[in-house]
Amino acid sequence: MTKNTRLRLLAAQHVEQLLDLDTALAATREAFVLHSEGSGRVFPLVREKLAGGTFGIKSGCVEAQDLLGFKAAGSWPGNHALGSEAHQATILLFDPASGRPRCVIDGNLITTLRTGAAGGLGLLQLARPESTRLSVFGTGVQGQIQTRFALRLLPGLKSLRYASSRGGTDAGFEAAIAAETRGRVDVAPMTDRDAAVADSDIVITTTPGKGPLFSCDAVSPGTHLSCVGTDSAGKRELPEGLLARCRIFVDDAVQTRTIGELQWAKGDAAPPCTTFGDLLTGKAAYSRQADDITLFDMTGIALQDLTVAGLLWRRAEAENIGTLVDWP
Repeated sequence: MTKNTRLRLLAAQHVEQLLDLDTALAATREAFVLHSEGSGRVFPLVREKLAGGTFGIKSGCVEAQDLLGFKAAGSWPGNHALGSEAHQATILLFDPASGRPRCVIDGNLITTLRTGAAGGLGLLQLARPESTRLSVFGTGVQGQIQTRFALRLLPGLKSLRYASSRGGTDAGFEAAIAAETRGRVDVAPMTDRDAAVADSDIVITTTPGKGPLFSCDAVSPGTHLSCVGTDSAGKRELPEGLLARCRIFVDDAVQTRTIGELQWAKGDAAPPCTTFGDLLTGKAAYSRQADDITLFDMTGIALQDLTVAGLLWRRAEAENIGTLVDWP
């Protein structure tokens, strides 16, 4: 065999060199469109609990783009004690014609940015354009990137209230937001979660999903919710009764009923939902009414990882970035 006898490795520093917010936004949008059009396939999800964390595999292909691969990822909370991130991800791309591996990519930044980009696209489609008040639950990596995309895409935001895992002030989070906005946004920790939610136009949840974060009645008509933290069976961020009040949009209907917030609405109680990509392609139409409560339940689909990874691989090939390893 003469083709693909060398494997390209893209470590974290190479991904940082090749990927930015605008690239992630465009590639993530493309993933939603491919999913809606049926041009990209999402294979069955693997999600398993381990003694020290959670391990999963998201895989798929886009035949027209010569893309085939998977992301092996999960969360290991014990990593924090070692000075490392809990979330770990690795992406492997293959040649669809031969099955030969093409590229191994550090998937941490890809996961962070494509998830943030998905939330940003959701805001553009579903949140009220005149939104000024934002509440964020979780101030870690995903809380920060969701907030960055929100502030970038909705420049009218003026107020940000946040809840950190430890409670009180998170100086690092506030410094990051101040650098992003140059002080144009009023940032402060929540003193009352329900009061903060009631006063918000947009609520973003990025916690480990250990239980409801606020009460159902706290959510005001017209609010948009972007939910990220519920991505495994048993996780939950939203209160009982809220789903029935919402217009629900999902990245993948099967997946969200398995590992997303809709896992908590079983059988006849399961509310209808719209696949988000169908909004982008025009297969579904939605005209927001002033009192609508919209929910984007984001569990993350393989096509998001593949479109970003495929773009980075092609750029790396063209610019000879990364490390080449003999793979005869």
